[in-house]
Amino acid sequence: MMATYSDLKNKVILVTGASRGIGKEIALALCAQGAHVLFNYRGDETKAALLKTELEKVGGKATGLNFDVTNPEAIKVAIDQFTKDVGPISGLVNNAGISKDTLLLRLKAEEINQIIDTNLKGAMFVTQALSRNFLKAENVSIVNMSSVVGLMGNASQVAYSASKAGLIGLTKAVAKELASRNVRCNAICPGFIETDMTHALDPKAREHYQTQIPLQRFGTTTEVANLVCFLLSGASAYITGEVLKIDGGLYI
Repeated sequence: MMATYSDLKNKVILVTGASRGIGKEIALALCAQGAHVLFNYRGDETKAALLKTELEKVGGKATGLNFDVTNPEAIKVAIDQFTKDVGPISGLVNNAGISKDTLLLRLKAEEINQIIDTNLKGAMFVTQALSRNFLKAENVSIVNMSSVVGLMGNASQVAYSASKAGLIGLTKAVAKELASRNVRCNAICPGFIETDMTHALDPKAREHYQTQIPLQRFGTTTEVANLVCFLLSGASAYITGEVLKIDGGLYI
């Protein structure tokens, strides 16, 4: 089930990391609402064209922007060119992220850098590049995709947990800094969600994790996308600086 938000029609929204998993479901849900979804890609024009076609099949419009979230110069060039040619962007979903499940004593410096650069600094770079544009747009909403482990921590996910906790601090600071310009910023903390990663779990591990969740199941990417659509829409106009868990009660 998905609620319809009429104000999302034609709203220009950038979704990073939209090629798979939760990010792709968010992009599809926004296109189904009639939004103009921007997605970033890293040089592969063929894959970008295929994603554009897939997104536009459900409605709305899709445009690929060629940049890596860890490259602030490329981000600025792509965003400045789009806003010059088309117009302001009024929504942002910082979803791009990577994970490396390793014990702290085995975690390599380059792995720590990759996780922090993508998950935390990437979101900061994209938000920074869009901040001036946001001052010209209306009803701006930013959604940062954190994680329940950013709140509770998790063994073997030290760098990932730290990066997702950092996103929560970023969310609250941006919410305070840009509130006077009617720019809202909120964070979502998903728990276990049905994706390729959770599908690959050992059946016994999956069963164990489900016993820890009061609702006794993993969430769906559609449920996460529903929450994102709500936060990007005017239905949440008086909500900013919040951290919303969508975890079936895992962390209460």
